[in-house]
Amino acid sequence: MKRYQTGTALALLMAFAHPASAQQAAIQGDVRDALGRPLAGVTLVLEGGDGKAVAQTTVDQNGHFSFPGVSTGTYAVVATKDDYDTATAVVSANAAGLANTQLVLRAHAALNMAVVAKQLDEARNNLSPQTGTSAYTIDSQAIADLPQGANTSFNQVLEQAPGVARDSYGQVHVRGEHANLQYRINGILLPEGISGFGQVLDSRIVDRAQLLTGALPAQYGYRTAGVVDIQTKSGAFEQGGLADFYGGSHSTMQPSLQYGGSEGTLNYFVTGSYLTNNEGIEPPTSALHPLHDHTDQGKGFGYFSYLLNPTNRLNVILGSSVGQFELPNNPGQSSSFSLNGAADLPSSRLKESQREENHYGTVALQGTMDDWGYQLAPYYRYSKLRFKPDTIGDLEYNGIASDVLRTNFATGMQGDGSYRVNDQHTLRSGVEIQHERAVANNSSSVFPLDNSGNALTSPETIVDDQAKNGMLYGVYLQDEWTLTDRLTMNYGARFDAVNAYVNETQLSPRLGFVYQLTRATTLHAGYARYFTPPPLELVASTSVDKFANTTGAPTLTQNDPVKSERSHNFDVGVTHKLTDRIQLGLDGYYKRVRNLLDEGQFGAALVYTPFNYAQGRIYGTEATLSYTGEKVTGYLNFAASRAVGKDIISSQVSFDDPAELAYISNHWVHLDHDQLYTASGGLSYQVLKDTRASMDSIFGSGLRKDFANTGHLPWYATLNLGVTQHLGIFDDSGIDVRLAVVNLFDTAYELRSGTGIGVGAPQFGERRGYYAGLSRKF
Repeated sequence: MKRYQTGTALALLMAFAHPASAQQAAIQGDVRDALGRPLAGVTLVLEGGDGKAVAQTTVDQNGHFSFPGVSTGTYAVVATKDDYDTATAVVSANAAGLANTQLVLRAHAALNMAVVAKQLDEARNNLSPQTGTSAYTIDSQAIADLPQGANTSFNQVLEQAPGVARDSYGQVHVRGEHANLQYRINGILLPEGISGFGQVLDSRIVDRAQLLTGALPAQYGYRTAGVVDIQTKSGAFEQGGLADFYGGSHSTMQPSLQYGGSEGTLNYFVTGSYLTNNEGIEPPTSALHPLHDHTDQGKGFGYFSYLLNPTNRLNVILGSSVGQFELPNNPGQSSSFSLNGAADLPSSRLKESQREENHYGTVALQGTMDDWGYQLAPYYRYSKLRFKPDTIGDLEYNGIASDVLRTNFATGMQGDGSYRVNDQHTLRSGVEIQHERAVANNSSSVFPLDNSGNALTSPETIVDDQAKNGMLYGVYLQDEWTLTDRLTMNYGARFDAVNAYVNETQLSPRLGFVYQLTRATTLHAGYARYFTPPPLELVASTSVDKFANTTGAPTLTQNDPVKSERSHNFDVGVTHKLTDRIQLGLDGYYKRVRNLLDEGQFGAALVYTPFNYAQGRIYGTEATLSYTGEKVTGYLNFAASRAVGKDIISSQVSFDDPAELAYISNHWVHLDHDQLYTASGGLSYQVLKDTRASMDSIFGSGLRKDFANTGHLPWYATLNLGVTQHLGIFDDSGIDVRLAVVNLFDTAYELRSGTGIGVGAPQFGERRGYYAGLSRKF
């Protein structure tokens, strides 16, 4: 019956088509199962408009097939295989080139957990369109191919994407912006935590991570420089476990364990890791062995999915990270104050430390039915940062020693839904509500000043404790409209409101286009208006009067509240498949900003403070090249960007130099994280069947420094090498051996000089290190 209907439809099509010419064409494609895996041994019949067989072939071991030398016209490709449903695809062949198609065959047997999980994953991903955006994908295999594999910190994984610049303390900057990144795990927003040294997310949890930039669709709000959308590993596809031990230079030891599986309608994936070494953060000198820089860090993650029925499931995500950091010392510094009864403490012997905690979780109900899809997810995140000073040393060198405790507890609800109206229109809408409570406790030892403004030698303690509740609201509606078979438009808007230190709202229109110029070339373009509230967990309204007539008094007393950033964003780009293995991409962007948000490190604790420039301009271009072969994969990215601001209009109390503020009020200045040129590249080569060699490299032209960011640091480049070898010993699983060299040429490069707007201290990148690891599946 299916073949008869297909033949009838083709006959009608050909009745209105031009008569087939004698020109020759070709039809090719792939056949896959419901999980997207290549399906071999499938019988294919090519039928003409009259339903008669024209040709027949069999799919090869890679799931590929080809019908060469056919006459131009419209055909049906019919695929059959024992124990699978028949699949049919209608394809038009013309003299312009190859006609490509793909068929999916579903097994007769009852759907197993993996098939259902795959279908529900696709339905979940369909809730978040990417029309008009620039998307760069890094999957688990790409991470494994890095020299350090999954032991690579997640921020360094992101550095492999175009337009991502490295900074100190594990920070990255996307397209010339400070922070302003949002992270989503399986489509669910991960609330922001208090910024510090540690990485909350572990590269081991990633099945696929996408960095979305440009003109984002309406479902994305608040943090919009980029969206890091992580699809985690799942027990339905990651059966069994992996134990790994990795270590090397700087007394590094990093054991980790992961395990996944399924039982009935439950599938799960869990992982945990522990890291200890003697270079926890970037030190203030280029010394091979930094002073007082030890760290201990632990991370845990769990994903649990319970299938309620074939179209609905309950997903639970739990994650945690805890890190203890020593703050590295800068020897040879001169003290500025005298502490009564205490001998001068050398700067090489200070003992400052910081502890950071982040815990997050969500329970998401997600499903699909006919043309409907939805996900409803309550979530939470708790973060805590505690900075402990070296009281004597900080008083002698800085005139203030602050014991800082900050906590933030965020709870929220995210709901997203989609409805496929017809073949041309898919409507999507959603809502986000988030409540936060931020607590900032500060106990500071300072020296009082005498009538002449000189510091006394006996300190006093000032307690400055604050707490603030805040609310975020967001709602969006958008339509994905297939205008033609080549052109898709996604248009919509979102409305956002913030009620915290400021009460503000904005309606933000969004518009994006994707145009398939040819089979190999795709164009995209978009416009988006963004509304970015200041991060509540970082804002603290310092009680300036409490520190009057002490060494802790700020130079300036003006402290206008931090405002939400508002911007207009334009993006246009093109991707072109030069061959089946080589892809090129080029993208350009421009952002015009009011109340541009930036952050600086103004105090002893590594807690960033937000402030606004009245105006901002950010613009640039990105180029990317990738190659995917059977034995070789590689990528090369290059970006040029410029980010400038004018007139600081909030948090003025944080700045020490009135002349610098006066200069910025009348001049466009570079943002401290503005780096003109950024590049990254990598190569992975399968030398032998069980041997793979890899390399990656990054280049930066230097971040800003000096008065009002008028200078920039020298350029730098690093190269990392790695090799993995599988050894078939003990049993069939064997073990995998990994060797890696970080910063092969031992480049001593400075990320920060300690000067510039909101820069607290110098920081240098990691020197050369040697590492090795053993891993075993079970």
